[in-house]
Amino acid sequence: MAIESGGASAPVTSKLQVTAGEIIVDNVSKSYGTGIFEKKVVKECSFTIERNKLTVMIGPSGCGKSTLIKLLAGFEKPTTGNILLNGKPVTGPGRDRLVVFQESALFPWLDVLGNVLFALRLKPGLSRGERHEAARYYLKLVGLEKFMHANIHELSGGMKQRVALARALAPNPRVLLMDEPFAALDAMTREQL
Repeated sequence: MAIESGGASAPVTSKLQVTAGEIIVDNVSKSYGTGIFEKKVVKECSFTIERNKLTVMIGPSGCGKSTLIKLLAGFEKPTTGNILLNGKPVTGPGRDRLVVFQESALFPWLDVLGNVLFALRLKPGLSRGERHEAARYYLKLVGLEKFMHANIHELSGGMKQRVALARALAPNPRVLLMDEPFAALDAMTREQL
């Protein structure tokens, strides 16, 4: 696997056998632009993420980590190669894969509880009461139960990020993709989460 950044390549020796893993990235490349303006961001990347495993991508800024997350989430399509989740191609976003972005990406017109409830619309079969119960549970999990009815603009950056984390956890996705989700948090909260 090699991730390119600014013309420099950071090779990672990897000969992974494609098995029945949760996520399989098979010879994926991603480019933007065409011709002389083409910029290869991810080049011939292959790896398997097994079920129930925490996997971390580490690399310098601009090396393609966020692009890989967008590809795994289905927000973008690879230029070449395939991404499989449980043996099925990832062709677009799905409720089985949720993302916590570097920035909170909250809806400013909804309060804290409303932002978490919005994500629970992805989970079929829940009554209104069950949605509220789940939202309160995840807000308590991230230490924001006292701020359920606060407006988003009233929160600190770290509190916004915790709301985003609760929103992503609440629908209980099969895969949680996180793009530097704890960068805005203080050291104690980061360690706690």
